[in-house]
Amino acid sequence: MSCFESSKFLKNPQVFSKEVLIKALQRLNWEYIVTQNEVTITKIPNQNVYGEYAMKVKADQVIYNSYYLKNSKELVDELADVFYKLNVEYAYETVLNEFRNRGFTLKKHYDFVPNAEKVYSFSMIGRTKDMKETDKKTEIKFTILYDGTVISDSNYIPKDLHDLADEAMESIEEKFGYQRREGIEIIRKEIPQKYKHKAFCSPNKVIVKQ
Repeated sequence: MSCFESSKFLKNPQVFSKEVLIKALQRLNWEYIVTQNEVTITKIPNQNVYGEYAMKVKADQVIYNSYYLKNSKELVDELADVFYKLNVEYAYETVLNEFRNRGFTLKKHYDFVPNAEKVYSFSMIGRTKDMKETDKKTEIKFTILYDGTVISDSNYIPKDLHDLADEAMESIEEKFGYQRREGIEIIRKEIPQKYKHKAFCSPNKVIVKQ
């Protein structure tokens, strides 16, 4: 990640993380079979599919047995509702664990009040080991939305913490299956004069928020 940046892990609402999906199915008491490429839902309480599959979930696609499931839309919505609630917890724990594993500590935002859009707000605090560094501490803020989308916000990050934050963010992206893209999803802040001599803090492009 870059210094002085606000970025968003883009969340495709149709993409189901396999790990979270399985937890959702267990919560719903739906029976399933897991293969390498998909999760097949074989039995849903009070639904008779006569030995055929009820739904199949493969990456960005949910396929349902429209012949036997007459209330398929309601069932998909029920699955999505449980999935997204679990996905928020998965996102929170993943961010927390990846940064903690690299020496960062949690700072809770006690004045934050969750709402329909924003569920979590917290910061990860890092302390540099560079004796020559004048900024000894850095704070990276995270906001997690209702569907598990993660928004990060950073200011100055010392070089050693910068490398560790990059590792954490790359691992988070891999586990989430999210994509971070240039454009409106990454907003470059104006770099204060005192930090402009820090080469690793100077982005190639400055994206100005309209």
